[in-house]
Amino acid sequence: MVIKMKENKYDNELFFKKYGEMERSKKGLAGSGEWHELQKLMPDFHGKTVLDLGCGYGWHCKYAAENGARHVTGTDISGKMLQVAVRRNGGDRIEYRTAAMEDLTFPEETFDVILSSLAFHYVKDFEPLVKNICMWLKTGGDFVFSVEHPVFTSSGPQDWYYDGDGNILHFPVDNYYYEGARDAVFLGEHVIKYHRTLTTYLNTLLENGFELLHVVEPKPPENMMDIPGMKDEMRRPMMLLVAARKKQP
Repeated sequence: MVIKMKENKYDNELFFKKYGEMERSKKGLAGSGEWHELQKLMPDFHGKTVLDLGCGYGWHCKYAAENGARHVTGTDISGKMLQVAVRRNGGDRIEYRTAAMEDLTFPEETFDVILSSLAFHYVKDFEPLVKNICMWLKTGGDFVFSVEHPVFTSSGPQDWYYDGDGNILHFPVDNYYYEGARDAVFLGEHVIKYHRTLTTYLNTLLENGFELLHVVEPKPPENMMDIPGMKDEMRRPMMLLVAARKKQP
């Protein structure tokens, strides 16, 4: 039997180098256009046990620890990402683990808070993961995540349409209701991402033990508007932020 491995583009040397040159890679949370809104959704971390799925460089792990978390577990499929996380965002209360989030196992009600930043659009099957997250969370626990917005993931290439002079005409939204794999281009490289509708994201939570607290489509912050291309981000949503809580049984 041939087992297809989950895609891990981030351990590709060229891709990883390009990722390291992004503003969010160099400046951390301060260089992330959505952080000014995502930060508002973060729960009180004091004394909490936290899991960060797809933690990357570990910026959110460090943030949770600095804001009082008792213990933080950051997981990522990329060993290269976690090497940077340990170096830049390590700490006595932070543990990093190399694993695909779909393969993780934890006892029931292990965590008070579960986070994920821009990782779920790499996951093929969302509902089984949500079921696990609900199981791993304590009752009343918080689940906060960001993903690429369904408007952004729908058509695949994730680029604007341009006129003959290279001016932006519009952003394509196509095949919106056809969920599944997309051949996206990110940092000039082909990457498989998974498109699902806004309905699927939210109803999957509501049908699997969560209540919704906040749904945010973040605009770029004013202090980043001078970055080339940032004003164009006002023309369509790129990200979706969600805060939910595990309901009482």
